[in-house]
Amino acid sequence: MKNGYLLSLFLFFLSLSSFAQDWTTSFEEAKQQAFKNNKNIVLVFQGSDWCAPCMKLDREIWSSDEFKKLSKNHFVMLKADFPRKKANKLSKEQTLQNSKLAEIYNNQGIFPLVVVLNKDGKVLGKTGYEKTNPSDYFKKLTSFEKLN
Repeated sequence: MKNGYLLSLFLFFLSLSSFAQDWTTSFEEAKQQAFKNNKNIVLVFQGSDWCAPCMKLDREIWSSDEFKKLSKNHFVMLKADFPRKKANKLSKEQTLQNSKLAEIYNNQGIFPLVVVLNKDGKVLGKTGYEKTNPSDYFKKLTSFEKLN
């Protein structure tokens, strides 16, 4: 009985992790993963604690099981967050890295901004929040790959 319970518990947590969105906050790590796995990078500029469209994008797209499933084997997901609340303050290193990414890929300060990059860091396309479903949003992101 105990072994069956443990097995059920293990399988439950395994099923949860199979749709987990693996986000990185390191541009170098994202590039390494992209090269290793021949994937493009989705770089998301967000204000996680102040930007309402950013929160909607997270809730409606990034956190959906459908998007997680579609993107898991297709993109390396990179998050550049710019929180304002003291409780959500990032490390100095992370803040500096995010600022450098913004200088290169988001010099107009648009939030949210979603940038699809190839593994070399070349911009394939940009978008923001759209009231759509996860499948159509995924299609939009992959459409940038076809343009280049």
